[in-house]
Amino acid sequence: MAERAIASRREADEWIEAGWVRVDGRLAALGQRIRGDERIDIDPAARQEQGRRVTVLLHKPLGFVSGQAEDGHEPAAVLVTADRRWAEDRGRPWHPGHGRGLAPAGRLDLDSTGLLVLTQDGRIARHLIGEDSDVEKEYLVRVAPMGPSSFRENGLDLLRHGLMLDGRPLRPAKASWANEDQLRIVLREGRKRQVRRMCELVGLKVLSLKRVRIGSVLLGKLPPGQWRYLRDDERF
Repeated sequence: MAERAIASRREADEWIEAGWVRVDGRLAALGQRIRGDERIDIDPAARQEQGRRVTVLLHKPLGFVSGQAEDGHEPAAVLVTADRRWAEDRGRPWHPGHGRGLAPAGRLDLDSTGLLVLTQDGRIARHLIGEDSDVEKEYLVRVAPMGPSSFRENGLDLLRHGLMLDGRPLRPAKASWANEDQLRIVLREGRKRQVRRMCELVGLKVLSLKRVRIGSVLLGKLPPGQWRYLRDDERF
């Protein structure tokens, strides 16, 4: 079901346990193996349950981690409360259940800010951070040379393509100067502290890092520490 993009693996397990999945007309069982050409039918109740799951966009401020609490720092999901909802968000009405079970679809480091996606929908998480995800993430990165004349002559070209991290080549990226001390970098992957490590490899120290776009969804005017719902007309 995950391979056919019907549901995430977790959702598929939940639906099968609830009796909402049939394979060629027969109730599916957890762990059941199929050839691949069978007809899979989903009970409408499963779709209704899936449709109630929410995705929120948070402007993560400094000092919060993306996932589980660590080293005394709280997870960004604690900011998804009724009183921190952006006043200009005119989407669905708030429900306390919308603040539970939110998982980060991607990471932003403790010392980074900007657009963070938190979702209850496994399909969206898989689309954004699955192994074969090709969704662009755009960053504004304020930098300074690590030392006199430290920025490599071909540094911009290397940021675009030619660098390696942890013994593996990076996918091609986009890199350009937004102004004299700020880079605009667009990636299609998300390795640990990737932007900072890329900059260090070409002789630049990152002073600040802000994610401003994921796919076609923009951070826009969303204030730091506030969130809004992903609109029905928005797609990553």
